[in-house]
Amino acid sequence: MELIEILLVEDNMNDAELAISALNEYKLANKVEHVKDGPEALDYMFGTGKYEGRNTPAPKVILLDLKMPKLNGLEVLKKLKSNDKTKKIPVIMLTSSKEEPDIDQAYNLGANSYIVKPVEFDKFVEALKNVGFYWMLINQPPVNL
Repeated sequence: MELIEILLVEDNMNDAELAISALNEYKLANKVEHVKDGPEALDYMFGTGKYEGRNTPAPKVILLDLKMPKLNGLEVLKKLKSNDKTKKIPVIMLTSSKEEPDIDQAYNLGANSYIVKPVEFDKFVEALKNVGFYWMLINQPPVNL
């Protein structure tokens, strides 16, 4: 059974590859699982669809994009935070949206952090390094995730 430390929910393949590369480069996560949209994230987390019977522990943290097709990040966040099995998992919104209603709604639904993706490559990598460092090495997660 392989421990997934970070679940990355990101529909933009360039952003996903950058995020995974940054986390690996700084050795901040041993295993990052990437899913491409909201329905796939929920299937992964709840062991349904193509993840039927998935028997791995919950990730330590979820990096969740806001603007995705099919099911947006806020809808995914709402489902995760309303379920007893997943509500304690830290969810970090990682998005390009600086819109106040998006920020407010994310926190109202239980987001643990809201980070606007920097446009510049170096700043994006630095932001992910800081996110990974804090959530994987400094933060003390709940005991029973």
